[in-house]
Amino acid sequence: MVTVPEAARRIGRHPETVRRWIREGRLPATKVGTQHLIEEDDLLDEETDFRVPLPDGWDMTITGEPMPDWAALVRRSRSGR
Repeated sequence: MVTVPEAARRIGRHPETVRRWIREGRLPATKVGTQHLIEEDDLLDEETDFRVPLPDGWDMTITGEPMPDWAALVRRSRSGR
C-alpha cells in the first residue's frame, strides 16, 4: 500500500488530484486515521485510465496512422532506471 503523495509521484499527478479521485470514487483507497492508503495494484490497473482524453481529431496522424502513445513510450523508457 502507498500513501497519497507516493501514489501521486508514481502516476505523475499532484497529490490533491489523487485525493479528489478518491473522493469521487475513481480511485479506491483505505483510510487509516487521517491518511488514505492506496493498493499498488489499483495504480497499475489497466482499466483505470488516469490520462486526459485527446480532443477529437488528435487520435490520427496527418497520414491517417494511429497517433503513438507518447506518454507510454516515455514511461517505458524510464522504467529501467
